[in-house]
Amino acid sequence: MTINATLINLYNVCPRECWFHANGINMEQTSDLVADGKVVEEESYLQRSDKYSQIELTYDYKGVLLTGKIDFYDTKNKIIHETKRSNKVEQAHIWQVKFYLWLLELNGIETEKGIIEYPRLREREEVYLDEEDINYLKKTIKNIKTLVNQTECPPVLNTKICKSCSYYDFCYAGELLL
Repeated sequence: MTINATLINLYNVCPRECWFHANGINMEQTSDLVADGKVVEEESYLQRSDKYSQIELTYDYKGVLLTGKIDFYDTKNKIIHETKRSNKVEQAHIWQVKFYLWLLELNGIETEKGIIEYPRLREREEVYLDEEDINYLKKTIKNIKTLVNQTECPPVLNTKICKSCSYYDFCYAGELLL
């Protein structure tokens, strides 16, 4: 089984979306918000391509392959940079970056911190990893593993964030919306 940073992020937003994604039901290709997020990532901080490198890491953790693709890693200052479109699900972004920090640590790569950048908002969030965070990530991996192996997907959350989700039509198909 493989658990990537996207699943960590999605699990912290919506277990149902995490289940869909992990089970090969992907709706992101139809989402304008996802496409816009990719443009923000690709077109922000163009000068970084000379200084920083995007890296992909893996680590076998108790039979689960952990993977992550970090936007930019500043090797000199040992800082992860993650670019996001919006801060609406900031806690999920924070856990994704903490996962990256832990993945680097598991691979013996020293890191100072992570920085989540929201270029359109002109905001930055510094992210650090501690032992309590690592314990949460271990528990989250166990929970995702259990979730993904369920034969039925979790129920709809029916929260405010649902209306901007790429799975919205899929989740609410056949529902009577008043």
